[in-house]
Amino acid sequence: MDELTLPLIYNGEEMELPLKMYAYGYTFRVEVLVGDTAVIFEPDEEGSYRALVSLEQLEKNKTVSKGLLQAIAEALEKLR
Repeated sequence: MDELTLPLIYNGEEMELPLKMYAYGYTFRVEVLVGDTAVIFEPDEEGSYRALVSLEQLEKNKTVSKGLLQAIAEALEKLR
């Protein structure tokens, strides 16, 4: 696994989130650490990133929001 950081701007705040990339079958996944929650992103059929996170994780960690997940997905797409 490669350990990197993902720079992004969300709600006017600059952030750097730790991430790990790893192979998953014939594709790959990206694990982004948001607070204490590891959120998995994977490319969908169209090449965009989707987040794999449970409702329980979202309710438990209030720093993870739908808007932040979208910002992370957009930042990952810019890295291509």
